[in-house]
Amino acid sequence: MYAAKGTARIYDKHPVMDSKRWAHYRHRAGDIVVTTAYKAGTTWMQTIVANLIFQDGKFPEAVTIMSPWLDMDMFDVEEVIAGIEAQSHRRAFKTHLPFDGIPFFDTAKYIYVGRDGRDVFMSLWNHQSRYTPDHKERSRQIAAQHGKVWPDYDGDIHAFWADWISKSWFDWEQDGFPYWSLLHHVQSWWDVRHRDNILFVHFADLLANPEAQVRRVAAFLEIGIDEALLPGILDRISFGTMKRDFDSIIPEAADIWQGGGETFMNKGTNGRWRDVLTQAELDQYDQAVTARLASDCAHWLEAGGKV
Repeated sequence: MYAAKGTARIYDKHPVMDSKRWAHYRHRAGDIVVTTAYKAGTTWMQTIVANLIFQDGKFPEAVTIMSPWLDMDMFDVEEVIAGIEAQSHRRAFKTHLPFDGIPFFDTAKYIYVGRDGRDVFMSLWNHQSRYTPDHKERSRQIAAQHGKVWPDYDGDIHAFWADWISKSWFDWEQDGFPYWSLLHHVQSWWDVRHRDNILFVHFADLLANPEAQVRRVAAFLEIGIDEALLPGILDRISFGTMKRDFDSIIPEAADIWQGGGETFMNKGTNGRWRDVLTQAELDQYDQAVTARLASDCAHWLEAGGKV
């Protein structure tokens, strides 16, 4: 195992995330980790990976159960670990942790999925504004236990923007409230992009040419594609089919979001921020990106392309 930059940071005392859960994980060579800050195509990539492992589409269980989010502090960690320990097929997981918060293994494969931060924000707002009352109450209670307040923006997207771009939940970050920093997250992984077991994939490139990106991912994972099954794979990872079959991807969605899968999948498009964010807010975003990201990282986050 490679230790990330000395002592790893602990991301905990949050209504959703607890990085300490990774201490229960027992590594197997070849394990696959899909990593994003959030709302950058995480579930899409998990579904792609699941379809590469099971190319006939016959998954043994729903994608998020087969490929759990290990740092999500909503399900009993022992039950989650027991489930993945029982898997005999190649395993895949999801994380929203920056590189400085996760154990790193030279014999694992890491797929980083990025997306323009303004598109990320719009998708995150859809999540934040459509939580079920039970999920909101749970978040409020956990935040209160740690002396913090989980906000309710009451439909005000600009209030949410003001917090997200300039406040942080964790002391070492500068944005992302009430979650964690997109900018710190992408820069932390960008700094180690030279490692041969990390692949960068951009949401815009997935939208533009899903087949090419599926082939890139397969080659990176050293999984041969059965060409006769490829049309089925491409259909199952399309936005329309994923939305139609969402109960086989995230069965717990209805407990978290009003509207369940309809809310979670929402649009699957980019650029909606152009009709929503003000020029002052866009300037604020540009200033944050300039201050917190290396120029090449900032360019890739906005435009994509091969890393």
